[in-house]
Amino acid sequence: MAFGTTWRVQNTDPAKPFEGSLTVLDYKQGFTSVGKASEEAGEPGYVWAYADLKLCGTRGSYTDNTTSWTLYYGDGGRINPSSSTYSDFPKPEFPFEVTVTAGKCARGKLAFAVPGTERPESVLYQPDGLDEPREWIVPKA
Repeated sequence: MAFGTTWRVQNTDPAKPFEGSLTVLDYKQGFTSVGKASEEAGEPGYVWAYADLKLCGTRGSYTDNTTSWTLYYGDGGRINPSSSTYSDFPKPEFPFEVTVTAGKCARGKLAFAVPGTERPESVLYQPDGLDEPREWIVPKA
C-alpha cells in the first residue's frame, strides 16, 4: 500500500468485536536528538527515523502496542522500534500501548534507529494473531 492508504481493521472474534482503520502517513529519516541512534543500535553510522502512524476505531475497542511495527529492508533485514524516548523526539509520539474505541484515534511518530546509508523498503504492521503483515511502501528519498 502507498502511504496514506487506509487498511480496514476488523476483528471477527464475537467476544471482542472491533472495526477500525490503520494508516502510515509518512516516513522521515535523519532527525537529530540528544540521544544517539548509533549508541542505541550498538553500531556506527545509525541515525534516527520515524514513521507517522494513525490508528482509529469505528466499533468496539482495540489495544495495540509498538511491537506490532517494524521497518523492512531489501536484504530481508527488519528493524524494531526504538526502546528509547527522548524529550526532543518529534511530537506527538505514538503511544507505546494504546486502546482506541469507536470514534477515537491515536496518532503519532514512532522512532527507529536505522542505518544512515540505507532506506527501508516498507513499514510493516503485524500484531499477534495477524498471519500476514500489512505493508506500506516507503517512497524513495
